[in-house]
Amino acid sequence: MLRKLFATATAASAAVLVQPAMPAMAGQVWPNLPVGIKNGIAARVGDTVYVGLGSAGTDLYSLNLNNPASGWIKRAPFVGTATNGAAAAASGDTIYVFSGNGKADPAAVAPIIFDTVYAYDTRSDAWRKMNTKTPVGLSGGKAIALSDGQIAIVGGYNKHLFDNYVSGIAGIDKEKNPEVFKNFVNSYMSMKPEDYRWNAKVLSFDPNTGQWGSFGDNPYLPNCDSAIVSQGDNAFTLVGGEIKPGLRTPDVKSVTIRNQTATWQKLPPLPKPTADARQEGVAGAFAGSSGGAILVAGGANFKGAQSNADAGKWFTHDGIAKSWREEVYAFDGRDWKEVGNLPRGLAYGASFSVPNGILIVGGEDKDGAARKEVFLLNWNGRALSVED
Repeated sequence: MLRKLFATATAASAAVLVQPAMPAMAGQVWPNLPVGIKNGIAARVGDTVYVGLGSAGTDLYSLNLNNPASGWIKRAPFVGTATNGAAAAASGDTIYVFSGNGKADPAAVAPIIFDTVYAYDTRSDAWRKMNTKTPVGLSGGKAIALSDGQIAIVGGYNKHLFDNYVSGIAGIDKEKNPEVFKNFVNSYMSMKPEDYRWNAKVLSFDPNTGQWGSFGDNPYLPNCDSAIVSQGDNAFTLVGGEIKPGLRTPDVKSVTIRNQTATWQKLPPLPKPTADARQEGVAGAFAGSSGGAILVAGGANFKGAQSNADAGKWFTHDGIAKSWREEVYAFDGRDWKEVGNLPRGLAYGASFSVPNGILIVGGEDKDGAARKEVFLLNWNGRALSVED
């Protein structure tokens, strides 16, 4: 998250041509993106998927799942300030984008978490800013549409605390005042998870009225950058995510919303990777349904952070290099098992459940680069395959 907050939002060209941005290559089923995209938004409307923003600035692209050979089409550019880590969901034919983070002005010293809501009408290819504000910071949160058109949102960083932190960091000359800089960072990063005051409610948003509400409290530590998988009518599963900067969780929870109330159930946690001593949990993982199972793939974590937390060292990732994961896990409703690997360590991209598996779009690699690749993960209950 901190890397996202320090990212400089890039401005996209004002001229937009609605045309294929990149045709499929010969023999390639799933065309690559025209630009690498990480920390962006993803939504599906009918048989069309949309990805953009994040590292793509104000760009938005769509792909027709029934005709992938036609390539990604560039859509109308986002009309707000370029944003990273926004929550997004499609309700009807409209995609709603909540919060995110970035510089409110190119000349700003530090980024902030936004409290804005934007709507993209897929029929008219047009954006508009809605006359409402998010009740809390929702950067790093996850949104999902319900059967009645409402949108449920979980997680989200505390705007006040993060804005103050990144502003404070930007105001300290690290070279001239290394101890001041170090102490400031340590004081923030050494807080316990609950002290970050992330969004601990299941928020509701009504696109028809622009009104906000709540489906109730999250009984567990709130997570940011978790993976989310729709489980049918008004139910979804949350996998992993951060519980504080640098510390992930392996926990998995299912949420069902009935009569305007969210009911939570804890599921078996992600298992230990074959190559590691323990499961650190993952943030920014890809997820979806394939072969009657939930698949979770990739993500990022810090190996050793869990042990530091167990020892009460709450700056859990101090001195630890970030790790981009390759493992793919499958959950059959009873247990998880490790079933294979991604072509490379990857996190913070987009994923969509499609008839033949899970479409993986973009993401960030171990060098921090935004990727263009698009491929399909398929699990048939026995073996995992990757289709370009």
